[in-house]
Amino acid sequence: MKTRPVQLASLFAMAGLSGIVVLLSPAPAMAMHIAEGYLPVQWAAFWWVISIPFLLVGLRSLTRISQQNPELKLLLALAAAFSFLLSALKIPSVTGSCSHPTGTGLGAILFGPSVMTVLGGIVLLFQALLLAHGGITTLGANMVSMAIVGPILAWWIYRLIQSTGRTRLAVFAAAALADLATYMVSAAQLALAFPAASGGVAASFVKFSSIFALTQVPLAITEGLLTVLVWNWLQAYGQPELKALQLIPQER
Repeated sequence: MKTRPVQLASLFAMAGLSGIVVLLSPAPAMAMHIAEGYLPVQWAAFWWVISIPFLLVGLRSLTRISQQNPELKLLLALAAAFSFLLSALKIPSVTGSCSHPTGTGLGAILFGPSVMTVLGGIVLLFQALLLAHGGITTLGANMVSMAIVGPILAWWIYRLIQSTGRTRLAVFAAAALADLATYMVSAAQLALAFPAASGGVAASFVKFSSIFALTQVPLAITEGLLTVLVWNWLQAYGQPELKALQLIPQER
């Protein structure tokens, strides 16, 4: 009888954390997805070249999972939808730019970073085409930050902490740090493309990263908590899928 109150409390907590993000959604502003045409051509091409090998590896991993475990397709869709919804939100920073969650940590934990590269790439493509959030020429750069580096860090952090037996802490840290890593990489990409006249790339990186710091840190914490709540629901209602992914012990 205690299970139902716990489930309801978890549901209300998920709704509350989601509401915090949604209610902060502003009028349009320049998003941290690097906008269409913003990068010089040589840098846009460079990040495309870097991202393509990761995308090809991810496609192979995604094909293998879909063929070997077709029952996981719904969970794949959930991971993509979670990332799409969170990263589509735009929250203004104090400077007039904006930040947003990424939602890539969950998919990286479930399926690994290579699969999340494909899902993240699809998310970024749809946002560029449907929401004017990011762009096609800058898709490679945005993939490197949100769909490659973020998921790799999330997967590594999850495995590291989960090995100590603290699964929920591992999920929280993976999601939160993947979020922060995305913004650090984006700041580095902008700094490389637009070095400061005084201080060069380092000064430019400090400028770009500090723009988002005040909003992104609480967003990362919120995303981490929300991801933990989603993980709890998956443990309660998606045990067959988690067992297929070897994320919870198989029954003997």
